[in-house]
Amino acid sequence: MSMDMTTVGDTGLLDTLQHEVAVFARRAEQTRLGGVGQVRNSMDRAAYLLLNRLDKEGPMGVKALAASMGIDSSTVTRQVAPLVDTGLVKRTSHPEDGRAVVLQLSPRGTTRLEEVRSSRRQLMAELTHDWAPEEREQFCTLLTRFNSALSARMAVQGVPSAEQPPAS
Repeated sequence: MSMDMTTVGDTGLLDTLQHEVAVFARRAEQTRLGGVGQVRNSMDRAAYLLLNRLDKEGPMGVKALAASMGIDSSTVTRQVAPLVDTGLVKRTSHPEDGRAVVLQLSPRGTTRLEEVRSSRRQLMAELTHDWAPEEREQFCTLLTRFNSALSARMAVQGVPSAEQPPAS
């Protein structure tokens, strides 16, 4: 779905928007929005998203986890292996089908995830310390809306959506 920029609005504003999104993506990747203190940069994006998903949705098989994250099973298998090796995720037998494997957050994984979340919350607080509460809320609303639009566009193109917004 292509749009003529004259129907969308000011091309200067759109140029600024695309540039700022590119800068944000680069800086987010460089810092991994890792938080502050000892926890900073200590968990990569893939690990954080997998642990967060298991925490929010509970134990599940590789296929279900892959589907919920919009990635393929081989990617989940590859990304979860180091999490199992470090004791953040446990592999257990499915309660109804002992042949199937279920992934779940271990107690160590739960603790580690909360440490990272806390550190990232602190970083967000520092970055937005001079913002009014309404500005923080508006930014969250707009960023969620932007991510939803990206997900919808990907779905139209046949690319699975990688993330759902976190539960409030």
